[in-house]
Amino acid sequence: MAHLFRDLSLGHSKRESTPPPPPLQTKPPPMPTNKLTPTDLRSPLGQLASQLTDSDLRLTAYDVFLAVCRTSASKPLSTSASSISDSPSQNSPGQNHNHSPSSPALQRSLTSAAASKMKKALGLKSPGSKKSPGSAPGSGQGKSKRPTTVGELMRIQMRVPESVDARVRRALLRIGGGLVGRRIESVVLPLELLQQLKQSDFSDQQEYDAWQKRNLRVLEAGLLLHPRVPLDKSNNASQRLRQIIHAALDRPIETGKNNESMQVLRSAVMSLASRSDGSLSDSCHWADCIPLNLRLYEMLLETCFDINDETSIVEEVDELMEQIKKTWVILGINQMLHNLCFAWVLFHRFVSTGQVEMDLLYAADGQLAEVAKDAKTTRDPEYSKILSSTLSSILGWAEKRLLAYHDTFDSGNVYTMQGIVSLGVSAAKVLVEDVSTEYRRKRKEVDRMEKADSSRRASKNQPNPLPVLAILAKDVGELAVHEKQVFSPILKGWHPLAAGVAVATLHSCYANEIKQFISGITELTPDAVQVLRAADKLEKDLVQIAVEDAVDSDDGGKAIIREMPPYEAETAIANLVKGWIKTRLDRLKEWVDRNLQQEVWNPQANQEGYALSAVETLRIIDETLDAFFQLPIPAHPALLPDVIVGLDKCLQYYVIKAKSGCASRNTYIPTMPALTRCEIGSKFQGVWKKKEKSQNTQKRNSQVATMNGDKSFGIPQLCVRINTLHHIRSEMDVLEKRIVTHLRNCESAHLEDFSNGLSKRFELTPAACVEGVQQLSEAVAYRIVFHDLSHVLWDGLYVGEPSSSRIDPLLQELEQNLLVISETVHDRVRTRIITDIMKASCDGFLLVLLAGGPSRAFSRQDSQIIEDDFKALKDLFWANGDGLPADLIDKFSATVRDVLPLFRTDTESLIERFKRVTLEAYGSSARSRLPLPPTSGQWNPTEPNTLLRVLCYRNDEAASRFLKKTYNLPKKL
Repeated sequence: MAHLFRDLSLGHSKRESTPPPPPLQTKPPPMPTNKLTPTDLRSPLGQLASQLTDSDLRLTAYDVFLAVCRTSASKPLSTSASSISDSPSQNSPGQNHNHSPSSPALQRSLTSAAASKMKKALGLKSPGSKKSPGSAPGSGQGKSKRPTTVGELMRIQMRVPESVDARVRRALLRIGGGLVGRRIESVVLPLELLQQLKQSDFSDQQEYDAWQKRNLRVLEAGLLLHPRVPLDKSNNASQRLRQIIHAALDRPIETGKNNESMQVLRSAVMSLASRSDGSLSDSCHWADCIPLNLRLYEMLLETCFDINDETSIVEEVDELMEQIKKTWVILGINQMLHNLCFAWVLFHRFVSTGQVEMDLLYAADGQLAEVAKDAKTTRDPEYSKILSSTLSSILGWAEKRLLAYHDTFDSGNVYTMQGIVSLGVSAAKVLVEDVSTEYRRKRKEVDRMEKADSSRRASKNQPNPLPVLAILAKDVGELAVHEKQVFSPILKGWHPLAAGVAVATLHSCYANEIKQFISGITELTPDAVQVLRAADKLEKDLVQIAVEDAVDSDDGGKAIIREMPPYEAETAIANLVKGWIKTRLDRLKEWVDRNLQQEVWNPQANQEGYALSAVETLRIIDETLDAFFQLPIPAHPALLPDVIVGLDKCLQYYVIKAKSGCASRNTYIPTMPALTRCEIGSKFQGVWKKKEKSQNTQKRNSQVATMNGDKSFGIPQLCVRINTLHHIRSEMDVLEKRIVTHLRNCESAHLEDFSNGLSKRFELTPAACVEGVQQLSEAVAYRIVFHDLSHVLWDGLYVGEPSSSRIDPLLQELEQNLLVISETVHDRVRTRIITDIMKASCDGFLLVLLAGGPSRAFSRQDSQIIEDDFKALKDLFWANGDGLPADLIDKFSATVRDVLPLFRTDTESLIERFKRVTLEAYGSSARSRLPLPPTSGQWNPTEPNTLLRVLCYRNDEAASRFLKKTYNLPKKL
């Protein structure tokens, strides 16, 4: 794993600082009542004879961790000067202040770029979105930050205050400066710490005394109580050390100096620690003795669990474990002891956290597989003793729960049974060569009990009157659930489809009764429904159990399912229900036809401004859905699509009828007159314009009379239709949510019924509503601009002299129409309609300028009037910020804005531009004679027809001459 994090290691980050962790407690915090207490499951790793608390062991383990991680294994301690010095006055000129007190390993930063191999291998989860170790409550003032180095992470995980961490690092720096060339395992760390630190290094006398006593007790445990090399009773050094420690516990000695008391202590300690254990190394043996080393290592392994989520492994476990393993040289740990200790730590964490995190149990079981491999390769008596103690503790705990599994497991925790069985078997396989005989005996007993129970239940269900079949279905279902929950997880170890075989047998037994009953059914009576629903529920439950049990089999459970032919309970009533659905839908469609014929689309019919016929239609649909889900049938999800498709078609029919006959935008756009050229300076020009205006007015009045024949198509009525379609579209979401609610209350619904595209089932009506609102909105807009306001737009704007026929009358009437629209339409569609009115107004404005007929002519001087009028038109829709958004106005007025500069361009430039773009459009064929560009209606300053129309309405001799010569255009129609 180390190669994934070559640049990761211990040490303080220079970029971030993490607040200090909570102060170390001398006693573990109280656990909830549902968790393990220390007396429930004692550590099999051994009990210390000394008075070292968990807090003492944790701090000592941290000292060891820092010491070994300052240098890589088998390398001498660094002599670099510390940047964390004793005090400023102690820095000498010869010291190098550019080095850290830590080794290169202590300077590398954490990274989480790759997923942890260890967690992936063990199947363990990460803390995820929970707080990082650096953000624990009470961890200091200010904003909490995630630790950026393994050293910082370890300090936080072990709850070591920053002041303690800094003090240990200073001491290690001094130790390294005086022991050049020696390996870290050749140092008795507590002795060297006592030698380097004095009372002034601590905040108060109480902290100093506690620190000194802890280190002395560690020396006592490692050298006297649990020595690596057994002590001779005549060993003077051991007697002398025992006297020194006992005296110092009563009256602290003066540390931090090379005084007589420290020299005596050093002599005794080194005499005992330097004794050879038979190996050729020069290691000192002070912490490599069982159980001290295992307890210290246990403390280090516990740091792999996040302090804020006690069931989760930290993200940085790979690099953290890489550094922890460096302590092996001091603690005398090897891979076998590591595997055993780690298995115990995982198991103990599962038990102590309430037995809810199964990942921990499975990880412990997986680690036991490694322990089993180790046990086959060694005969070490010390290892065997710890192995036996650990596995016996695990197996004893598992057996205690499994022997009384009826009391231990219920529906809330039965999922832990398989894991506990597996863990117990794994432990037993290592302790006992073969445990299969005992389990086979228990399996036979279970089989016998199962058959007896099935026979007892079947004997109660002889041929009975109708309701008894429903009772029988309930009993069979309870038996299947009991089998699945209690026996199948265990029996699956002997039969891969234990649950599937059991439910297939139960299914076959009930099929004999229910099929005979279905063959005699003629109508849907309450008793029949009761039996059919019970049978349908039973079959679904049995099939579901069989499918789940066979999900990992080669054929996916097909063989088991083939042994369970369906009861056809739903089919027996499906045709009757479909007939009921058809009758309801036919009745609804007749009602829609009748009510739409009577609908007047009155804006004052209700406060919401939509048609009463729509309200009634939706109410009937609601009632239809309620009635459908109240049917006492087991097949609601299966038949629901028929209901929704029918209702969707009925609503679509209503929408189509509601918008029919309302015309569209093209209905109201006037036909563009033929192209003409201006007659310059003619005294009859005004007469022609007045005559043209009169003709246009007569034609328009005829159209108005035709369209106003039916009051149900007026602007207020069209607005009501728009409101109605919008209301129906909005109610689609409500209907779909109501259907989901009905389904949730439906016993026969499954998860796939909620995720099977329910929102897409109403496909016709939403699309019809969107299309209808768009059509009606454009119809309203273009009707107002080109029909209702034609007398001030088409027949009035810029007719005759532009300066005397400006846009003000149009704006006044347009504003009145906008007020009517705002008061009538729903808020959610108001912006849409007003935007369409603005688009229609811009189209009308351009149509007047480019296709207004011989009654209009513009000089270059008129361009300012046109631009001012256009600005006034936009300001009307902007309404000082209360109207349409400015970006929306700019978007839909872009065409007008692009075309208007042509009206202030000189004629010669326009002619040249027209020639150029025409030649570009038609190529060399246009060189001899310019073709007349067709009218596309897509106005653009670079489009030939647009340029031609500007020239047609240019009140200029040069323009008129060019048009006469090139196209022989007339001066009047």
